[in-house]
Order: sequence, then C-alpha cells, then structure tokens
Amino acid sequence: MSTNKVLSALRYFSVFFAPFILPIVVYFVVEDLEVKHHAKRSLVSHLIPAITILLFIALAASPVLFGHWGEESLLFGGGLVWLGFLVAGAVNLVVVIWNVIKGIQVLK
Repeated sequence: MSTNKVLSALRYFSVFFAPFILPIVVYFVVEDLEVKHHAKRSLVSHLIPAITILLFIALAASPVLFGHWGEESLLFGGGLVWLGFLVAGAVNLVVVIWNVIKGIQVLK
C-alpha cells in the first residue's frame, strides 16, 4: 500500500482526532496532487459540522442578542431548539459516516 493512499485515507479518518489540523498540514506539506485533492475534500467535509453548529448557536442566541429573552418566540416556544439539535446531530452523523466511507474507498 502506498504512502499517498495511507495519507489520503488518514485525512478522512482524522474527523475523529484532528479534523482541521491534519488536512491543512498535509495539504501544505505533501507535493502529490491526488493527496492535495483528498486534503481539500476532507477539510470541507470537516467544516460542514462546524458551520452547522455555529449556525445553530447563532439561531439559538438570537432572542438574547435582540432583547427578546423571556418572551414567547418561535425559537423557544415552538421547540425549534430541539429540532436544531436533531438537525445538527444528523448532519454530524452523516459527515462522519461519509468520511469513514471515503477513507475506506481510498484504501481499496
């Protein structure tokens, strides 16, 4: 098995231990174009859950930021917070499964 295949697969598996650091480091250190391609794809896939969580936090904090805390709002009164938790969890689960599948595909 070549070193490039192992590096490419390791970047997808890095979702478990170093989601942002490893793809960035490998992208700038390794010269192989295929490895760089996998580094970019894995970095984007690792950013998706972070962006989802940041959007959910911004949505959940909006009543506090705009001075509507304690009032009946769509966000808290309608249970949108729990829906946000479910959506963020589902997105994270899908991204982890996708990264594992891509890592295994690269190794084959």
